[in-house]
Amino acid sequence: MIDQQLKSAIRDVPNFPKPGIIFKDITPILRNPQLCESVVDSLVAQLPVTRIDAVAGIESRGFLFGLMLAQRLGKPFVPVRKQGKLPWRTVSQEYALEYGKAVLEIHEDAFEPGTRVLVHDDLLATGGTVTATSELIRKLGGSVAGYAFIVSLESLGGREQLYAYSKDIFSLISY
Repeated sequence: MIDQQLKSAIRDVPNFPKPGIIFKDITPILRNPQLCESVVDSLVAQLPVTRIDAVAGIESRGFLFGLMLAQRLGKPFVPVRKQGKLPWRTVSQEYALEYGKAVLEIHEDAFEPGTRVLVHDDLLATGGTVTATSELIRKLGGSVAGYAFIVSLESLGGREQLYAYSKDIFSLISY
């Protein structure tokens, strides 16, 4: 049922952010508080049975449901941001984009070594930002407890990139 509700709500935006791309826009979900609650309920229901100590959300759409997920689980939320956006000392990870490179950062004191972190983002595509986030978690001595996405674009191969960090990868809907 959640998959049909999400597919009805998610908007396709052609040629964004560049020609030839069909962007899956989750922002219409945010207009419906009951659907937002159902998203969080569905994410929690699919969580891996492994221990989760914290939830990391990737800028910026990963913050929307990542924070709600962390609150529901009673766990700390860890923001992963673009370079230069966090106000404290950070650890950085560069990653490749289709059109260049980018850098993600996390606070160096975001969590203690040994912490098992659930990584959340709105969408899994090629896996570049999520892989970079996984490397940041490793740099701080943590491990990836699993991945939670609203949408997965299966044809882009991102899931295979993540198996090196965790086999617990799930999304609410796939295209």
